[in-house]
Amino acid sequence: DGLGALLWSPLSEIPVLGRTSIYIITFFIFVILLIPTALVQNIGGLLVLRFLLGWFGSPCLATGAAGFSDMFTFLKLPYCLAFWAASGTMAPSMGPIVAGFSVPVKGWRWSLWENLWLAAPVFVLLFLLLPETSSDNILLRRAVRLRKATGNMNIRSQSEITQQHMSAKEMAFEALVKPWEMNILDPAVLFTTLYASLCYAIFYTFFEAFPLVFPAMYNFSSGESGLAFLSISIGVGLTIPVCLLHYAYMVEPGLLKSGAPEPEVWLKPGLIGNFLVPIGLFIFAWTARSSVHWIGPVIGVAISQSGSYIVLNVLFTYIPNIYPKYAASLFAANDAARSTLAGAAILFGRPLFLNLGVGGGVSFLAGLSLLCSVGFYVLYYFGGNMRKRSRFAVA
Repeated sequence: DGLGALLWSPLSEIPVLGRTSIYIITFFIFVILLIPTALVQNIGGLLVLRFLLGWFGSPCLATGAAGFSDMFTFLKLPYCLAFWAASGTMAPSMGPIVAGFSVPVKGWRWSLWENLWLAAPVFVLLFLLLPETSSDNILLRRAVRLRKATGNMNIRSQSEITQQHMSAKEMAFEALVKPWEMNILDPAVLFTTLYASLCYAIFYTFFEAFPLVFPAMYNFSSGESGLAFLSISIGVGLTIPVCLLHYAYMVEPGLLKSGAPEPEVWLKPGLIGNFLVPIGLFIFAWTARSSVHWIGPVIGVAISQSGSYIVLNVLFTYIPNIYPKYAASLFAANDAARSTLAGAAILFGRPLFLNLGVGGGVSFLAGLSLLCSVGFYVLYYFGGNMRKRSRFAVA
């Protein structure tokens, strides 16, 4: 997933390619690959195919926010990002609910066929209805049509004028390397990547923690354990309208009067919301025991993921306002880091919980989130000064 985003999202910034062609081509390959993945007979083939599924399925995760920023002004963009950010946790939390009941009966291949049944109709809708959103690509194609219609070769789009003296190597560096360089060397961008990655890693450790809690301590079946993931969707779902109402009645009216604010203004809801992450994790950590009703850890998970949603929502709104030109590529680097740490969380989660216990392991993660909470305040109060001193301030 993350490695694919590093390629596809920067490519979507190149005017001649645009975003829609990247979406359609990669998602078509994703849909086709689901078939051999469901039929493969050996672990080596399964691993390769699963890697390719992540590779070709990554643009929707990394480029989606940039596509919204193409279509909507900074005033309306937060409404779209609120739902887009929610999908990153609500959708994966639905998987164990379905698989928990179907896989024990039909086998693991059934879950891949379910993915195909969902993805194929979505591809048809994308192919028929998805418009191009990149303004550079739209203007470039318009210039090409006008040159053909009028015979005037002097008609060119702004992107053609800008890139006329750039070599292929320079354009590749601009699209593929510079955004990643910014993500590493700009402290504000780097922190957003680290914090978002931690939120994702914590979410994916639940896939290892839940089997150690609900079946072992509360005698839940596989399907019932999957239902525990509903707490994530409930926590996020209840937070969405709160965030939207806060923006509509407390933020947007001020923006209409004063215009575009400093990017750090978008972080304000997270000043309180980011503390919900460690609070919820501590509740989950120390109520996950057979002597406490199962609703205790479920409530803790809901609270922590409500906080994670607020953090991710404000960070995803903040990122495109720092360096709008590189929004898709910055999201790609962010997605790569999130996906890498999330994948690692599946590997280190179980040893962590077995060695420290569920209470100790989850408390350790809560401690890390507390450190990020401090960093969040530093970003809010000093982010503007950091950006002014950044070597990329003119980007």
